[in-house]
Amino acid sequence: MSQSIGPQTRVTLHFAVKLSDDQVLDSTFERSPATFDFGDGNLPPGFEELLLGLTVGAKQTFTVAPEKGFGMPNPNNLQWLARSQFADDMELQEGLMVSFADAGQSELPGVVSKIEEDQVEIDFNHPLAGRELLFDVEIIEVTPIP
Repeated sequence: MSQSIGPQTRVTLHFAVKLSDDQVLDSTFERSPATFDFGDGNLPPGFEELLLGLTVGAKQTFTVAPEKGFGMPNPNNLQWLARSQFADDMELQEGLMVSFADAGQSELPGVVSKIEEDQVEIDFNHPLAGRELLFDVEIIEVTPIP
């Protein structure tokens, strides 16, 4: 009997993540497959739980609700910043991704969502928050983690 996906397994698979209009966001089908250890945090838990019990050769398409994918947009992640905090020569426009350093100096991406005369609203929500996603998988290999 072949090993099924679950805790203490290493999984090699092809995957594609698409929007509901079939726009492909990421895919390994045209390149090398991905390998991860179940539960290692490389996949959002909502994606990982869909793989539970699958075995080598399984090919499936799942619909992932926002709550199981990248969450719902959080209004607390919208921040207004003074226009003066941006370089004078920066051409701000809605949809522009801007990188900020947080207190720990790691990069925090945000998207310009509104521009007013002296203020700019930045959306720090994940770009896929609130989006229903399609998750295509083909399981290549499942092995126990030694």
